[in-house]
Amino acid sequence: NIGNNKTIKHLKASLQTLTGVPENMQKLMYRGKLDDDTKIKDTVLSNNCKVMLVGSKSEDVANINKLPTNRQLKDFDSSMQDDRSTPLCEQEIHKKVINKGKPENAMVGIKNSKDSLPNAPLSGMCDKNGSHVRLTFKLELDEVWVATKERTQKLPMGSIKQVHSSAFPGQEEYSLVGLQVGSTTRSCIWLYWVPSQYVDGIKDTILGAFFI
Repeated sequence: NIGNNKTIKHLKASLQTLTGVPENMQKLMYRGKLDDDTKIKDTVLSNNCKVMLVGSKSEDVANINKLPTNRQLKDFDSSMQDDRSTPLCEQEIHKKVINKGKPENAMVGIKNSKDSLPNAPLSGMCDKNGSHVRLTFKLELDEVWVATKERTQKLPMGSIKQVHSSAFPGQEEYSLVGLQVGSTTRSCIWLYWVPSQYVDGIKDTILGAFFI
């Protein structure tokens, strides 16, 4: 049992004993992210409520960090060369989509701002094919849903290796965001016309404590 005067950090220490997930690699979610220094009595936590823990055991992280194969290194080097030579939004594959213009139902974008993710899904974006996209964070399932009219991709947050982003030149209130699910950027699921004020929120929600 954890007293109400204890902090979320104390709760994480107890969960480390129960789950084996180190407290510095935990992210606790209950109607939003729970901060380490907050006292339990100052949160909306109640008896028997269900708190979501996002994190990995040390051995799982070690397995992920195993040396890549020669093939993976070759693909990664090729991908990085492309990224270094041309900024994301200026790469031809992305320019073709961006130049089609902003979707009519695009959400309002704000540059130089960092806002928390809204409770409702992010909508009004498009994918590389120009199809309208809706992004939903299913925190209770630890999943991100990328939905078009044709299908919904349900991505476990742990399967997303990196989140790439780049603001549109001259339209910095909107950004290009890539959800990398493989070893290189070629595996990215690209989202166009993402309101820039939510980019950091997307990264923090998906990558948690591992986002630098």
